[in-house]
Amino acid sequence: MRLLKVATCNLNQWAMDFDCNMKNIKESIARAKEAGAVIRLGPELEITGYGCEDHFLELDTITHAWECLKDLLLGDWTDGILCSFGMPVIKGSERYNCQVLCLNRKIIMIRPKLWLANDGNYRELRWFTAWKQKDQLEDFLLPHEISEALCQKSVPFGYGFIQFLDTAVAVEVCEELFTPIPPHADLALNGVEVFMNASGSHHQLRKLDYRIRAFISATHSRGGVYMYSNQQGCDGGRLYFDGCSCVVVNGDMIAQGSQFSLRDVEVVVAQVDLDAVAGFRGSISSFQEQASCKTKISSVAVQYSLCQPFNLKMSLSSPLKITYHSPEEEIAFGPGCWLWDYLRRSGASGFLLPLSGGADSSSVAAIVGCMCQLVVKEIANGDEQVKADAIRIGRYANGEFPTESREFAKRIFYTVFMGSENSSQETRMRATKLADEIGSWHLDVSIDTVVSAFLSLFQTLTGKRPRYKVDGGSNVENLGLQNIQARIRMVLAFMLASLLPWVHNKQGFYLVLGSSNVDEGLRGYLTKYDCSSADINPIGSISKQDLRTFLRWAATHLGYSSLAEIEAAPPTAELEPIRSNYSQLDEVDMGMTYEELSVYGRLRKIFHCGPVSMFKNLCYRWGARLTPSEVAEKVKHFFKYYSINRHKMTVLTPSYHAESYSPEDNRFDLRQFLYNARWPYQFCKIDELVKELDGEKVPFSKSSDHEKMGTTSDGGGGMGVIAAGSGNPRAGH
Repeated sequence: MRLLKVATCNLNQWAMDFDCNMKNIKESIARAKEAGAVIRLGPELEITGYGCEDHFLELDTITHAWECLKDLLLGDWTDGILCSFGMPVIKGSERYNCQVLCLNRKIIMIRPKLWLANDGNYRELRWFTAWKQKDQLEDFLLPHEISEALCQKSVPFGYGFIQFLDTAVAVEVCEELFTPIPPHADLALNGVEVFMNASGSHHQLRKLDYRIRAFISATHSRGGVYMYSNQQGCDGGRLYFDGCSCVVVNGDMIAQGSQFSLRDVEVVVAQVDLDAVAGFRGSISSFQEQASCKTKISSVAVQYSLCQPFNLKMSLSSPLKITYHSPEEEIAFGPGCWLWDYLRRSGASGFLLPLSGGADSSSVAAIVGCMCQLVVKEIANGDEQVKADAIRIGRYANGEFPTESREFAKRIFYTVFMGSENSSQETRMRATKLADEIGSWHLDVSIDTVVSAFLSLFQTLTGKRPRYKVDGGSNVENLGLQNIQARIRMVLAFMLASLLPWVHNKQGFYLVLGSSNVDEGLRGYLTKYDCSSADINPIGSISKQDLRTFLRWAATHLGYSSLAEIEAAPPTAELEPIRSNYSQLDEVDMGMTYEELSVYGRLRKIFHCGPVSMFKNLCYRWGARLTPSEVAEKVKHFFKYYSINRHKMTVLTPSYHAESYSPEDNRFDLRQFLYNARWPYQFCKIDELVKELDGEKVPFSKSSDHEKMGTTSDGGGGMGVIAAGSGNPRAGH
C-alpha cells in the first residue's frame, strides 16, 4: 500500500483583500497539517481573490501576490506539505493565471492555465493569456526580491507534472476540466495519479451535479485521485462561489465539503491508497495500450516521498453518498450566505426591504430570515468569526451575542409596507404577519399624501390631472399614475435606510434590498427606478416559478407559515384601483404567463434563438395546443416588449446570479439596449412561415404530456432538443 493523506478546501476569499486572503490560506494549511495531510490544494487565484477583474491589469496586484507568496515561503507553512497556491504571474510580456506549487520553502513549479474561461460570467481572456507551449517546461527567473529571499533564482514554468519518488502529481485548473480534450487524459497516461483542480466556480441553480459528474468522469475510466478546491462566498461581486471541495478516487466520491456556508475556511481531508489507482489502471487493457504510445509530457523530478506504507492506525476514506441540495434549499442558502458576506464586508448595519406582501418581496424577506437563522446556528457551532461579525453588526455589548434568529433580525432588518389607496387589506396583513414571524422591525406607511402632492404639483404646472384607466383615463395616464407610486416607494426606501439608524441611535446605514425577479427583468415588467432599484437584489436572477416553489418550502422548513398564503395569492402590483369588476394582475398586464417567460428566456439566452428560431421551436413545443399564427403572435409580443424595455437592464440592481437565462446587462448578457422594436425583417420572415403553414395546421395530436415530456403521445416523434430544453429548469450550465 501507498497511503496518502490529502487536503482540499473551501475558502471565503475577498478580491484585493490580501490580509483576509492570507489569513484564510494560512488557517487552511494549519488545519491540513494538523490532520496529517501532505498535499494541500487551495482555490484558483486564492492569493488575490478570483474576482479582481481589471485589477489584474495593475502591476500592484501582481507585486502584492508575490509579496504574499514570499511570506508563506519564509515561514514554516510549506514544511513537509506540498501546497498549490493560485496567483497571477507575469512572464516576459504576458500575464498568466497560475498555480504555484511549493514544498519545504521552495517553489517546485509554476503551472500556467492552458484554457481560459471566457463565456457567461467569465472574462479571463481580458486579463490573462492562455499558455500554449505544451511541449516543454521553460526556465522562469523569479522576481529579484523573491529570488534573494528564497535563495532560488529560477523555477520550471509551463505544462507538466511533478514526479516524486513514490507518485506523480499534476494540476488541472478549473475550466480545463470541461474542455473537449482535458489535460488529465494525457497526464493519466503519463503516470500521474493525483490531480489537483483549483477552481473559481460560481453557484447556479441545479448545476452542481454537472460539475461533480465531470470529477467522476475524469477518474472513472482512467483511474486516479481527483482533488477539487473552490472559493466559497461573495468575493465582491454578483457571484456566489459555492464551494463543494471534494476528493474523488477511481470514480467514487470519498470526501465532500459544504456547498453553502458562513465559514471562512473549511478543510476537507481524505486518506487514499494509491495502489488502488495503479490496480485499477492495470486492469484496463485499453488504458495500457494507449499509455504505451502516449505523447510524453515534461516533468519535474523531486527527491521526496509523499506516501506512507501500510499502517492499520491510518484508516482509509470510503465512498460516500453525494450530497445535493434541492432547488428550494439552494435559493434559501445561496443568497442567504451571499447577503451575509455583503453585509459584514460593506460596513452596513443591516438591511431595509420594501415588503409589499407579494411573492417577490416576501421571498427576499424569507431569505434574510434564513440568513439570520444560519448566523445563529453557526455561532452555536462555535464559529468565532461569524460571532464577532454578528456582535459588531448587531451592536451587542457586555458579552452578549445572537442566540435567537428573530431577536437578531430585529436588530439588523427593517421591513416597510408602503401602502396606498390601491393596496388591499390582505397584502397589508400578510406583510405584517410575515415580518412578525421573521422578527424584523416593521413599519406600515401610507404614501397617498406624497402621491397627492405630486399630482397637485403636476396639475399646477399643466392644468391637467391624470386618471386611471378604470376611471376613464388613457393608457399613458394610467401608466404615469402607477410609476409615480412605484418611484415614491424607491425614494422613501433609501431615505428610511439612511435615517432610521439615526432615529434609533444606531451608527451606520442600511442596505436597501430589491425584489424584482429574473422574468420581470427579461420582460421589462418593472418601473425604472422603482423598488427594483436598490443596493443589491438576492432574487434578481431567480424565476417566478422557482420563487413560488421556494415559498411553499420555506413556509414549512423555515417556519414562516404565512408564506403559504402569500404563494397562493395571484401576483399583482396593486398600482391601480381595485373595483368590483377589475383587479390588476401581473400576467394580464404582461400579456404572457411567468411560465411562458421562462421558456422565452431559455430559448433566447441558453439556446441562442432569435425571433425566427424561437418561433420554429415553439411551433414544436406548443403545436399541440396553438396554431402557428398564435405562436407567432406570442413570439412577436415577447420580442416587442423585451426590446422596448431592454434599456432597464442597464441600471438593473446588482443581483445574485442564479439562473442561466439571466438578462443582466453588466456582466452576463451583453446586448444592445436600443432596438427597432418592430423587428421588421425577422417578423416578416415569421409571417412567411405562418403563411406556408396555412396558419391553422397543428403539427401534433393533442397531448397533455406533450410539453412536459418533449415527445408526441404515440412516441413517433418529438419536439427536439431545443424546444424540449426550453421547458427544462436544468437547461444550461
